[in-house]
Amino acid sequence: MNSELKGKWVFITGGSSGFGAAAARAFAAQGAHVVVVARRGDRLKAVAAECAEAGAASAHHHVMDVGSTASVNACIGWLRERTGRLDVLVNNAGGAHGVDTVAEGKDEDWEAMVQVNFLGVLRVTRAALPLLADTPGSLILNVGSVAGRAAYEGGSAYCGVKAAALQVTRALRLELCAAAIRVCTLDPGLAETEFALVRYKGDRAKADKVYEGIEPLRAEDIAETMVWMASRPPHVCIDEVVMKCTAQAAVHKVHRRLPAKGKGH
Repeated sequence: MNSELKGKWVFITGGSSGFGAAAARAFAAQGAHVVVVARRGDRLKAVAAECAEAGAASAHHHVMDVGSTASVNACIGWLRERTGRLDVLVNNAGGAHGVDTVAEGKDEDWEAMVQVNFLGVLRVTRAALPLLADTPGSLILNVGSVAGRAAYEGGSAYCGVKAAALQVTRALRLELCAAAIRVCTLDPGLAETEFALVRYKGDRAKADKVYEGIEPLRAEDIAETMVWMASRPPHVCIDEVVMKCTAQAAVHKVHRRLPAKGKGH
C-alpha cells in the first residue's frame, strides 16, 4: 500500500465500468476514500461494494450525469455533506459514438461526445474546485486519448473533443499554478473496455475486430498508472502521459498477429 494515498478522498466520474471502475478498485486498495459516480446506479453500487472489499477507507456512489449542470452540482452538494475536501479528481467519463465521416455525421452523436468528453470535464472541474483548493497536493487527472493528439478518418468529432479536452487540461494547469493544484492528463491508445462496443452501437463483431490480433491495454493497466501519477509527492506533477500497447506504435500503425489463411479456426 502506498501511504501517499491512504485516507485521501478520490472522486471518479464514469466509475461504473472500464477505466473508472478499475481505478476505483485500485485507489481502494491503497486505502483511499473512494467516490464513484456515473449514470448507471446499479453498476455503481456493485463497484462501491468491490471497493469496500478491496480495502477502501470508505466507498460511496452516486448517480450523476456529466452532461447536466444540475446533476453535477447536485452530486457535488451531496459530496460536501460527506467531506469538506477532495484530494484527487479523476475526470474519466467519456466515449465515442459512431465512426461516421463529417459528411455522414449525426447531430446526436456529435452532441453526445461534446457533452461528455468536453463540457463534462469543464462542468465537473468547476463544481469540484472549491473542494480541491484547500487540499495540499490535490490533483486533477483528466483521462484523454491518443485521439486528441492525432486525427484519423471517421474520428473527426471524437478527435476534436479529445483535443479540446487536452487544451483544457493545459489551460487549467496555468490557471491553477498559484493554487498548487496539480493538473495531469493520461492519454491511452487501444484499450479493451466497453469503448468499442459503445462506439459501434452494440455491434459485438465490429467491436471485437478493433482488438483482433493484438494484446491491447487493459483497464487495470490504466488504473495502475493513475495510482502512480496520483501518489507522487505534492511537489511533483506528471503533466502528460501517453500510453499505448506495444503493438500500437501510432494511431495508424498497429501490428496484428493474425492466423495464416486456412490455419485459423
